[in-house]
Amino acid sequence: MPDRLARPAPAPLDQDVTVDHLLGGRVALRQPRVGYRVAIDPVLLAAATPVCGGERVLDLGTGTGAAALCLATRVAGVRVTGLERDPAVAALAAANAATNRLADRVSVVTGDLLAPPPALPAGGFDRVIANPPFLDPARATVSPDPARAAATAESEAGLDDWVACAARMVRPRGWVTLIHRVDRLDTLVHLLCGNFGAITVFPLWPRHGRAARRVIVAARRGGRGPARLAAGLVLHRGDGGYTDAAAAVLEGGGALDLFGDRG
Repeated sequence: MPDRLARPAPAPLDQDVTVDHLLGGRVALRQPRVGYRVAIDPVLLAAATPVCGGERVLDLGTGTGAAALCLATRVAGVRVTGLERDPAVAALAAANAATNRLADRVSVVTGDLLAPPPALPAGGFDRVIANPPFLDPARATVSPDPARAAATAESEAGLDDWVACAARMVRPRGWVTLIHRVDRLDTLVHLLCGNFGAITVFPLWPRHGRAARRVIVAARRGGRGPARLAAGLVLHRGDGGYTDAAAAVLEGGGALDLFGDRG
C-alpha cells in the first residue's frame, strides 16, 4: 500500500455549532458550523443495518454520533457504542445522545481504532458499522481544514485498519456494514475477503441513468455465502428532490433492505 501522509491532529472543536435535524426532525444533531458537516451517508448507513432490540452495535469513527443516533432512534432497544478519537468531538456526540434522550442506549468512547480501548471487548458486538474516511491522501487533495481532513481523508489508519478493527470487534457470524466510495470498492472487497463472506454490495445511484458514487457493503464474519450485487437505491428525481424510496429512509426513518431482492 502507498505510504500514508501524516497530518497534524485536529484542532480543538470550535464551540460555534449549529443544531440540525435528521430523520425528518426525529434526531437533533449539534455539529460544528465550519469544517466537516454530516450529510446523508451516516443516515443511510444506519438504515442499512438490520438490528433487533437488545443487539449491540459498534459505530467506528462515530464523529458527532449521527449514525448511532439514527440507528437507536429507528430500532427500540438496540445499544450502540460510538468510538471517536477526537475528545472534543466525542464529547459533542455524548451531548447529542443526551439531547435526544438516548444516553441510556448510545454511549461514546474516546479512543483510536488502531489501539481500541479496554472498554471495547474483542468480539463483543453483534454488528459493526463504519463510514470511514474515503480519500487516500497519497492520491487525493486533502482539505486544509483539520476537522474536515480528519473526517474525509485517511491518516495513520488506512482502510485496511478500519476493516481489521471491525473484524476484531464483531462476534463470529456477526455483520459489518460500511459505506464508501465506488472507486475504493475493489480495495474494500479485497480487504473483507478472508475474515468475511456473504458480501453484499448495495449501490447508491444519484439519479436514474447515473453511475453510482457511493456503495453500502455488508459482510458476515465467517460467512460462506457468495457475493451479490443488490438492486440499490436511486436517491434523487430529475428535479433534484428525493425519490419516494429515498425520502422514506432519509426523512421517514425507514430501513434499507439490502437482502430483500434475493432471487
